Amino acid sequence: MNLTKILAISGKPGLYELKVQTRTGFVAESLIDGKKITVNLKSNVSLLSEISIYTYEGEKPLTEVMQQIAVKENKGQAISHKEDNATLAAYFKQILPDYDEERVYPSDIKKVLNWYNTLQAKGLVTDLAPAVEEAKEETPVAAEKPKKAPAAKKAKAKKEEE
Repeated sequence: MNLTKILAISGKPGLYELKVQTRTGFVAESLIDGKKITVNLKSNVSLLSEISIYTYEGEKPLTEVMQQIAVKENKGQAISHKEDNATLAAYFKQILPDYDEERVYPSDIKKVLNWYNTLQAKGLVTDLAPAVEEAKEETPVAAEKPKKAPAAKKAKAKKEEE
């Protein structure tokens, strides 16, 4: 599940997909109705890929939590975010047994389930595990380190020319 271009904008309902960056902000498209809006840089915007859920051992990325919901629901819809708080907490406990109940509020659980159901309805719930994506992105960075040697050789060659 790739959440790198999916946004939650404070004061706006639903989720948005980042389309184009501009000088003063960016253009986002609503996943609910497909309308495009312009958002300035002063708006409070959160990338779903940067959000984590508190657990007793630390924090768990939202991508992994959504992947666990997808596995439990066999990529189908999760329970409605409009259920009562006790039902939501029990459901979330099945998904993430070690979530910190004191720091994760019912409103947070509602958001996660609402976001998951929105993404599932748009067909954005996929098999691809987030850890595999991150590992692929990190591999080229490690491979770039030896490239510093030729730059050092160029610097030595310039000194020798002088």
